[in-house]
Amino acid sequence: MFNRKNKLFALKIISLFSVIRGYNIPIIIIAQYLSAIFILAPEIRALDVLLDFHLFLIVFASSLSIASGYIINNFYDSKKDLINRPNKSMLDRLVSQSTKLKVYFSLNFIVAVIGWFVSWRALLFFSVYIFLIWYYSHKIKRYPLIGNLMASFMAVLPFFAILLYYYTKLPLYEIESYKSQFIVIFAHATFLFLLLLIREMIKDLENIKGDLVDNYKTIPILYGEETSKKIISILTLFTLLPIYILIEMYDVGYMDIYFYCSLIILIFFILYLWKSNTKIQFLLLHNVLKFLIVSGVFCIILIDPSVLWHGKKLLLSF
Repeated sequence: MFNRKNKLFALKIISLFSVIRGYNIPIIIIAQYLSAIFILAPEIRALDVLLDFHLFLIVFASSLSIASGYIINNFYDSKKDLINRPNKSMLDRLVSQSTKLKVYFSLNFIVAVIGWFVSWRALLFFSVYIFLIWYYSHKIKRYPLIGNLMASFMAVLPFFAILLYYYTKLPLYEIESYKSQFIVIFAHATFLFLLLLIREMIKDLENIKGDLVDNYKTIPILYGEETSKKIISILTLFTLLPIYILIEMYDVGYMDIYFYCSLIILIFFILYLWKSNTKIQFLLLHNVLKFLIVSGVFCIILIDPSVLWHGKKLLLSF
């Protein structure tokens, strides 16, 4: 009996881990820290960034708010997930809906406390972020394009929490000199946003059956697969702009290798997209985009590996 209870408890922990997509959280944490070290504050030693307690709290709060977002998204999507992802859905159902909501509100409360401890700006940011995630899951995601745009925007938003943190620490006389760096940051964010948006639209093609059952008004359902593929192809071409800015106009170090490889992969991505018409093929395209996003996170190190040991120059004071 004792072993059975332990097994059930372990299964529920695994189920909750699946609901919050715990395998994604470490990637998000690494992405935030690497962005801080190599893009947002390259003038500060990596060790100083890692030991910054307030930055740790912001990253931690971001992770908890993202986890709570996955919970509320799972809560609203339980019906369509049963069709689109039957195996994952059965595992997720080991944790009751009431338990999911309790964890959801608990995580949001912890995030609010952390935000209040860091600053009123952090509290305001995370309060708005939590509300946007709920509103997206409750209403917006059922609408074509605007749901995709909002999902992609919210995936990028935690990085702006770190940008806001460093920006508010800048002396007024340094803000002007940081304008060129903001363009680089914006170019990186735009490239990531476009990849995320393309992935969201591929997911719509992948999940047509479940979306139909749950009355989701996605682009492939309303306008057909061909229209959806045309939009995805145009968005893929738009990625050329931030890539051009980062490679030709600014110095991104050896990370230009990643961008050149991304260009080649995206060309084959478009070609394969127009040959795809099954769930398995769309899933493959989805995984290609995941690979580009995750590899892009770790390739940030290639911008300037020397930042790991020392900053370029100390502009910010702690």
